Amino acid sequence: MRILVTNDDGIDSVGLHKLALAIRHLGEVVVVAPDTEYSGAGCAVGAFNKLNPEVHRVRLEGIDEAWTVSGPPALCVIFARAGLFDKEFDLVVSGINPGANVGRAVYHSGTVGACITARNSGITGIAVSQDAAFGSVVGQAWDEMLLGMKWDTAAHVAAQAVGAIVANPPATPQVLNINVPNAEVSELKGWRRTEMANQSGRSSSQVSLVPKIGHDNAFNVCMDWGQPIELPEHTDIGTVQRGFVSVTWLSAILPVHPGEDDHAEQAIDRLFRS
Repeated sequence: MRILVTNDDGIDSVGLHKLALAIRHLGEVVVVAPDTEYSGAGCAVGAFNKLNPEVHRVRLEGIDEAWTVSGPPALCVIFARAGLFDKEFDLVVSGINPGANVGRAVYHSGTVGACITARNSGITGIAVSQDAAFGSVVGQAWDEMLLGMKWDTAAHVAAQAVGAIVANPPATPQVLNINVPNAEVSELKGWRRTEMANQSGRSSSQVSLVPKIGHDNAFNVCMDWGQPIELPEHTDIGTVQRGFVSVTWLSAILPVHPGEDDHAEQAIDRLFRS
């Protein structure tokens, strides 16, 4: 089985290296990752005519084949699906992201976005993230927080999940979002199948403009993320907060009926009746 490993933190991320090494015994692992930071990229691929993406073969210790792409992780997956790196892939594994991708952060996550793009191409994707030290903002971690990351824990959990998917592939392509507390394996309390929380794990953030010294009409943005909020244990955020591994199967985007709020449809209908 050919396994594509990618991330949104770039080729130099420790989490990427830990993940690739942890699952290399499970198949033919090829790393294809952004050449720089693309956190929060979601499923973005960029405008090809402006991006002019470049691909470089690179060396990654312990991995036979590794590449960088000058674009976001979803673009890495699209290139791989198109056959740019020889044969097609059977599985996409994305991570390990420093900072949990839970709640509304899932919508913006490049880590998860790579897996959604994989599913759209007919390939199962597994996103792996780890809660950062000292209570980071979900989906992100500052440099000082990375010093306390228990990377091997998330890598161990990821290897278990990937091994199971390799042995028993889903009947239809799926997206599996795994979030691991930042603790030693022996300290994990277990795991739970969860729902995606419909809010953030912190109180409302506030933003303000700070004048940029030496520049007219230019400002830096100061952000205050607020305090952590404990959420119900059946949610992905609440599960990680309580020391459990969160396992969430993410559905595809499906249409809904607007009910009585179909005013836009009525307006469009009038356009064709006038």
